[in-house]
Amino acid sequence: MGEPQDSEGNEALEELLVFIREARGFDFTGYKRSTLSRRIHKRMTDVGIHSHPDYRDLLETNADEFGALFNTILINVTSFFRDMEAWTLLQHEVVPELLTTLDPDQEIRVWSAGCSSGEEPYSLAIMFAEALGVEECVRRVKIYATDVDEEALREARSGLYTPKSLEALPPELREKYFEQNGAQFSFLPDLRRRVIFGRHDITRDAPISRLDLLVCRNTLMYFNVEAQTKIVDRFHFALRPAGFLFLGKAEMLLNDSERFEVVNMRQRVFRRRIGSNGLTYHPAPLKLRTGTGAEGNSVARARQLRDLVLDAGPTPSIALDGDGTVVVINGQARTQLGLTTSDIGRPFQDLEVSYRPVELRSLIDQSTHERRTLRVNRVERRVGEEVQYFDILIQPLTGPGGLHVATAISFTDVTVATHLKSEVKRVREELETAYEELQSTNEELETTNEELQSSVEELETTNEELQSTNEELETTNEELQSGNEELETMNEEMRIRTDELDEARAFLEAVLTSIAAGVVVLGEDLKVKSWNRGAVDLWGLRADEVVGDPFFELDFGLPTQKLRPVVERCLETRKRSGPVGVEATSRIGRPITCDVFFSPFGGNHGGVVLMMEESRSDDAD
Repeated sequence: MGEPQDSEGNEALEELLVFIREARGFDFTGYKRSTLSRRIHKRMTDVGIHSHPDYRDLLETNADEFGALFNTILINVTSFFRDMEAWTLLQHEVVPELLTTLDPDQEIRVWSAGCSSGEEPYSLAIMFAEALGVEECVRRVKIYATDVDEEALREARSGLYTPKSLEALPPELREKYFEQNGAQFSFLPDLRRRVIFGRHDITRDAPISRLDLLVCRNTLMYFNVEAQTKIVDRFHFALRPAGFLFLGKAEMLLNDSERFEVVNMRQRVFRRRIGSNGLTYHPAPLKLRTGTGAEGNSVARARQLRDLVLDAGPTPSIALDGDGTVVVINGQARTQLGLTTSDIGRPFQDLEVSYRPVELRSLIDQSTHERRTLRVNRVERRVGEEVQYFDILIQPLTGPGGLHVATAISFTDVTVATHLKSEVKRVREELETAYEELQSTNEELETTNEELQSSVEELETTNEELQSTNEELETTNEELQSGNEELETMNEEMRIRTDELDEARAFLEAVLTSIAAGVVVLGEDLKVKSWNRGAVDLWGLRADEVVGDPFFELDFGLPTQKLRPVVERCLETRKRSGPVGVEATSRIGRPITCDVFFSPFGGNHGGVVLMMEESRSDDAD
């Protein structure tokens, strides 16, 4: 059912809902908070966010996250003819009865509210096509399919479904109403045109009217009681008299028997009652008869008898003359209202009962002026710790000629009835609360069931993806193993070549070392690449001091700038030249003439080999 949130978490959730409504126009304020909190928390967990403000920041910076959030909140779990037992009742009992109430040429209007990805409205189209025939269904039936989820509506409008989505359909219906379209199946085009899809929020938008059948399954259970009441009011308006309402198995109409009658409670099928609510009963006002008799003893005895009967009346009664003076107080009035016979002859306005427990003086004036009986129900009167309730009847009395002559006030004790009514009301409220809690629990369970079903489908998809990934990994592993073997072969070849290169390098170094003349190898960038032993003996610079440095920037006794034009020409023409005699200074400071030979070097991007030796004429000297 989800973890209860503290007040701070609830406030943060409400702020997030307000932001979603203002940013995208989705109003989730009528949804059950437990369900909303659970679904939003699931999405936050998926993206690795733990607080509502941080998640709001993500929504502000990533517009695509709104779509993922709406898909998480609006659990689009549906299928063709979901809960087959309920659809069987609809097909065999409700639709035949519906068709008998309509003229043969009358249009049949159906609304699928909360249609998700379209399986439900297409199921309705198939059901009516089976009952009427495809041509008659195309001619008469119009199905409105609505939802708040635009992505689900786009999928529904396409009318394309995978073979797995059609597994719930019998093979004969699948072949009759669907056509192969590549790897998917498309709904029959003629029937598809009779299904009208559109975005509609059942909590805010005006309902579709004059409906014969309204299907809203497993949608109400996501809303709180207040929102459900408003939605049911809209559904009542939308249905024509005797129209049918088809709800989900976790939903029912509580305390709405005046507007809807039960067709089948188990399958949640209801019918709108014909006519308005029942007539309200208004009891006729009590009237007292007055009359005159002949003068004499018989009249006096009759009056005495009448006074005795009035005084012994079961309800407290007070009579006032036309001037507002008390003329009659019966025994019950003296007992229950604290009056005495000495109060007879006093102005009524001087008595406490005239203003407590209720203001009677203005009511008496109103009754006298309007010449009608007034009733005040369930007036509370406290006597010490005891509480009494009275229904007070104020009745004007008229004499000959229609003139007002007196006012009769009677007090009917309804304490016991009021207590019983309060007790009945309390028990009824507790029962209604229990029903609502049971309904809410049932809806929560159904919501959780749909969430679990959605999670199972996600897990199945993930399992298939993991299986596919595993197969790809196995293939990749075999490829890597093959590649590894190739690399091992190449590595062995490289090792052999490396050995050969090491041997060749050692040979070349031995050759260069054995040459008595100084040999310098320059790259095409004119930097020193090799400096042999002869060059070290001639100029006194070690190889590690000069390798990698620009040759013409070195200072070692040889005026290298004189050699630069010859080196550049050798690089350009790729021809040998020399010798070129250059006056230089040896490593021991002795002046010598150095003969320099130039040979182009073809390896490693090219270069020039300079061979330098002391001129023989110098040796002769």
